[in-house]
Amino acid sequence: MLVLEFVSTVRATRSGPVDGLSDTEGTTAWCRSHAAELGLPSDFTASEELRREVVELRQAVRALFARAVAPGPASRADAGRLPGFAAALGLVNAAALAVPMAPRLEWPDDGVPVTANVPAGEAEESARVRAVLAGAAIEFLAGPDRERLRSCLAPPCVRYFVKEHPRQEWCSVSCGNRARAARHYLRHKAH
Repeated sequence: MLVLEFVSTVRATRSGPVDGLSDTEGTTAWCRSHAAELGLPSDFTASEELRREVVELRQAVRALFARAVAPGPASRADAGRLPGFAAALGLVNAAALAVPMAPRLEWPDDGVPVTANVPAGEAEESARVRAVLAGAAIEFLAGPDRERLRSCLAPPCVRYFVKEHPRQEWCSVSCGNRARAARHYLRHKAH
């Protein structure tokens, strides 16, 4: 899911949280890896202004995710640095409204017809990217998957994930292993 990949541009390593959008090179690489979904050319290059605007939107979406998982814990990556709920909601809605989107029918010669949401008119690159990302966030948060959204409980993970089965507590097998190892260490350290 695009929106989960977007909020997961903040991740944890052994040395602490890492922001995949901390510079224009990282933002360019992430946008290029999602060029088709974002309606970008394969040779897209992010400007510093676009990077700042996309990061601001990501923080707003992460704030909405934090509210969606409540009363469970929010991601530890940036819970203290997120905008307030009203500001986050306003920013996401404004980004989505900045570029009206319309469905377009695409029918490849060798395939089945599919729809794609495309800008209804001309728009600058940053506004288009943010509109697609904000639209993905709105669709996700208003949809049924929101109820299964969780923050990974494994130390030091900072990701959000969609819970696939009732006993799932972590975003990945490696996070589950890390959490079990940490619990084992704490139990045996106490003795």
